[in-house]
Amino acid sequence: MRWCFLEKYLPRVRHIEVQILGDLAGHIVHLHERDCSVQRRHQKVVEIAPAPNLPETVRSRLFADALKLAREVGYHNAGTFEFLVAGEQHYFIEVNPRLQVEHTVTEQITGIDLVQAQLRVEQGFDLASPEVGIFSQADVRPRGFAIQCRITAEDPANDFLPDTGTIVAYRAPGGFGLRLDGGDGLAGTKVSGHYDSLLVKCITFGPSLEAGGQQGAARAA
Repeated sequence: MRWCFLEKYLPRVRHIEVQILGDLAGHIVHLHERDCSVQRRHQKVVEIAPAPNLPETVRSRLFADALKLAREVGYHNAGTFEFLVAGEQHYFIEVNPRLQVEHTVTEQITGIDLVQAQLRVEQGFDLASPEVGIFSQADVRPRGFAIQCRITAEDPANDFLPDTGTIVAYRAPGGFGLRLDGGDGLAGTKVSGHYDSLLVKCITFGPSLEAGGQQGAARAA
């Protein structure tokens, strides 16, 4: 017997993912969503939280489905439930049972240290314990907007393909509302072709999407 699997073609979609955190006692909360639609060769380049211009009805259904899936499989620890969104419809893609590169924007809008939280959960602490401090879904209150840009070793003259070589000079941006993951001591570093081309994550935060974007543009200039 031969099988043929068909997938529905969606010409214009958004890649939206919901961050989940669950403990060993079965308590699960979502930490809102991220928009990861800006991609190159199916690799994420820019991530935004929360997802701008996402209808509240769609957002609510994404949260409900992510929580339902997590409860059905008895999920615990941090995880990412990924969806494609086309208009008012959404489609489940996959679950990444780990923290992802873009978890930083979720940390910025929720004020929750996800690395610490997942370690505490795996140590056996409940979400409501003082070590984690998430007593209910209502305690997860997003504020403002965060944007993450991935700074990678690529060649713009060669279709932005990953590139290798020595970093001659590096000037790190700084200032209020900006967070850098990585980047210290990059000058003189030899970029190898054996690893991912990601060098630095640049995360900006502001009270509005416009403020967050302007912060990033100003610091990167």
